[in-house]
Amino acid sequence: MRTDIVHTGAGELTYEIRNIVAVGEKLQSLGINTYWENIGDPVVKGETIPQWMKEIVADCAMQDATYGYCPTRGVLATREFIAAEVNKRGTVRITPDDIIFFNGLGDAINKVFTMLKRTARVVVPSPSYTTHSSAEAAHAEDRPVTYRLDPDNHWFPDLDDLEKRIKYNPAVAGILIINPDNPTGAVYPEDILRGMVALAKQYDLFIICDEVYQNIIYNGTSTKPMAEVIGDVPCINMRGISKEMPWPGSRCGWIEVYNGHNDPMFEKYVTSILNGKMLEVCSTTLPQTALPRIMQHPEYQNHLRARIARYEKHSNIAYDCLKEVDGLIVNRTNGAFYMSVAFKDGLLNSKQTLPIAISEVRDYVEGLVNKPDTAFDKRFVYYLLGATGICVVPLSSFATPMQGFRITLLERNEEKFRMIFQNMADAIRAYLASA
Repeated sequence: MRTDIVHTGAGELTYEIRNIVAVGEKLQSLGINTYWENIGDPVVKGETIPQWMKEIVADCAMQDATYGYCPTRGVLATREFIAAEVNKRGTVRITPDDIIFFNGLGDAINKVFTMLKRTARVVVPSPSYTTHSSAEAAHAEDRPVTYRLDPDNHWFPDLDDLEKRIKYNPAVAGILIINPDNPTGAVYPEDILRGMVALAKQYDLFIICDEVYQNIIYNGTSTKPMAEVIGDVPCINMRGISKEMPWPGSRCGWIEVYNGHNDPMFEKYVTSILNGKMLEVCSTTLPQTALPRIMQHPEYQNHLRARIARYEKHSNIAYDCLKEVDGLIVNRTNGAFYMSVAFKDGLLNSKQTLPIAISEVRDYVEGLVNKPDTAFDKRFVYYLLGATGICVVPLSSFATPMQGFRITLLERNEEKFRMIFQNMADAIRAYLASA
């Protein structure tokens, strides 16, 4: 074209969680039985939506109002419900006007980072959920600014490293916290959270906190919602229903603005986010209407507890399968339903392979791994997929120099789940020993 139409930050918009699907589908067409352990969709993995929840949604769908626009911020009754819930347990106080609904958290993340001044940076965790790190990097037209999650300390944030990233980079205006964390499954203790809030206060920053998995915590761990530890620091807190109910197809998420009036610049920034949403008129009405009725239903907590119990059991099965594999750094997942596993430094190289029985599959995989600049852990992921059919995501795609992989705990069939993780453990041993 006569002029360049590609945004400078477009190269930072990558989503390996779904990119790997194309490879898996190709191998499936060549005869591989694929185990999709890359995408965190409980419904795709067989999660049963209870009848009472379906009946609430069906009843809401019978109301004419759910087919129309709602206020830009969201359905008022739902915002009143959420604000009341926050005010019950939080140390901050919010009103329904401090809540804005979006078409899923992906939409919220995009708006929050797009409306930032290009030179203002948000320091994100490493490893980091790709939607956050890619959106932040794309808005700034640069690589993400990151702080370290320590695999040798339960994947907790390294507060010393975080302070250095803030202190020596005056462009940093905010801190992103994901708790419970995706991709690591870590649940941050209260003292860690308070330490991060203290740094934000000390350096006059705001916080973005993603709490979409806040109600999926297990193995005896505990944390605090940001509303209880934020103090007077400005904050955008992100919540949603896609993983918790679960209803990912609803595309329904929201932000809760804490201390929105404490800083004039932050207040103006939040207004720009609302104005950006106003250009789209509003978000989907039906799931917002159903949300309070579902969350207040007498069976909701039982439904949630049953799911959490299964994730807890699977987190321990996965941990027991992988913890004795030499060369791995393995942490037990305590929240959400992901597990990140890192290879110890220097163990991966360009000579390692796995035997692949089907020649067409072997040729295809070798064509992928021989491409220039293929990360060593991505190379492992391709061989694992070709040899065992297990589809995982390379850890290096989560804004980190660490090599490893992320896998979900969502497979409902326990026997199949054990088989997947045992086969993976065996494959890792064989791969590391191959060269």
